[in-house]
Amino acid sequence: MTPDLLSNIDLLTEAIRLSNLAYLAAALLFVLALAGLSKQTTAQRGNWFGIAGMVLAVGATILRAVAVSAADPTGQHPAALTLMLILLAMSIGAVIGVLRARTVQMTGMPELIALLHSFVGLAAVLIGFGSAIEPHGITPDMETFHLVEVYLGIFIGAITFTGSITAFLKLSGKVKGAPLMLPARHLLNLIALLMVLGLGIVYVGSGGSGVLGWLSLLAMTGIALAIGVHMVAAIGGGDMPVVVSMLNSYSGWAAAAAGFMLGSPLLIIVGALVGSSGAYLSYLMCKAMNRSFVSVILGGFGSDGGAPAGGDDGEHAPHTETSAEQTAQVLQAAKKVVITPGYGMAVAQAQYPVADLAKKLRASGVDVTFAIHPVAGRLPGHMNVLLAEAKVPYDIVLEMDEVNDDFAEVDVVLVIGANDTVNPIAEQPGSPITGMPVLKVWEAGHVIVFKRSMGAGYAGVQNPLFFHERTDMLLGDAKASVDAINAAL
Repeated sequence: MTPDLLSNIDLLTEAIRLSNLAYLAAALLFVLALAGLSKQTTAQRGNWFGIAGMVLAVGATILRAVAVSAADPTGQHPAALTLMLILLAMSIGAVIGVLRARTVQMTGMPELIALLHSFVGLAAVLIGFGSAIEPHGITPDMETFHLVEVYLGIFIGAITFTGSITAFLKLSGKVKGAPLMLPARHLLNLIALLMVLGLGIVYVGSGGSGVLGWLSLLAMTGIALAIGVHMVAAIGGGDMPVVVSMLNSYSGWAAAAAGFMLGSPLLIIVGALVGSSGAYLSYLMCKAMNRSFVSVILGGFGSDGGAPAGGDDGEHAPHTETSAEQTAQVLQAAKKVVITPGYGMAVAQAQYPVADLAKKLRASGVDVTFAIHPVAGRLPGHMNVLLAEAKVPYDIVLEMDEVNDDFAEVDVVLVIGANDTVNPIAEQPGSPITGMPVLKVWEAGHVIVFKRSMGAGYAGVQNPLFFHERTDMLLGDAKASVDAINAAL
């Protein structure tokens, strides 16, 4: 060996040692990030931990890649070229990411996150095929394990990719939110999974090579792509927040599978953290919505058809409308007010005037709190982020379980852009949202609903609350309505 090559090998050894230490530190930072993100008061600190961990992980990976190129005895991959290609790819991604982050509205966050999940799935698929074409460092005793990890990695990645794309299309309104109800859909899913299992046996048995091996891998990929579309397409709009959470979990397992294929301990750790935390969040949300966690994983839940269950508006008693000035008078006479926001508040960007309204009422001695349903937006924690953005104090933002038994003692409830989460039909058998826990706002003395029209909600279910004897409808843009109330106050 030449002195230069020996020096490069020493450099590679030191780079691997340093990168392993950096990976360990990054993994600890990611754990701290998750812990911080579990509470509103520590969420910002959790974000900084996550950023620091990612910077450390990316830096260590670049160092390791450059060192590997420098120690390559063939000289086919010069270190300078490797570094240049990495920085070029990162620069392109950074420009796209910054531009997208600066232009996206908070109402567009759910579909953006679903789209980002699809990138993780696509990456796992591409890494899987790359590893199948040119495996590196695989000894004969590890060959079977490598074939299994490639097969599973592509399978999970393909489902995550098309499932996330379908979720993006639903959340962005590019396709209808109503569930796609194919005949014998559960049987179709079962047959598809059995075919995937059979093709996996063929793929591993063929050693992953030859016409038979490649045909089985390509066939499985096609089936997995179709499963991803069907699983999410069969889910109704009202359950999409849980879908986004579950896709987050899928993307984590896809990343872990990519980590196995690349031999990256950090990617395995991070993927397992994301996968397990996403699954646990989905479990908590399923409990909040009275859904089966197993059904979520299998993609077999959601409203059966998504059609309005309460009939059209004409089948109900006439609704009562109010004005901003009358609402201001009602609020001035109240002692206890609860505000229940929904996705409509986010669409109208009314969180700032709502925060001002709460501030004015509290200054005049009114007891004001916010009641947040677990799936009030189309993303877990969506409403909490919006209210925090508007500087609403954390201590008056309460979860559903903390307020649901106290509505009978409330003078006025302001329902701002919410529909399915305050729908009493959830307590009636036979409706698409039967069994879903909702905020029992109808038990309050007076309910004022801010809404653009009398139409049904995202789940396609009519809401009898709008026609209740103690409910007044304040129709129009929520932001304009709250601004008018603030002016009247």
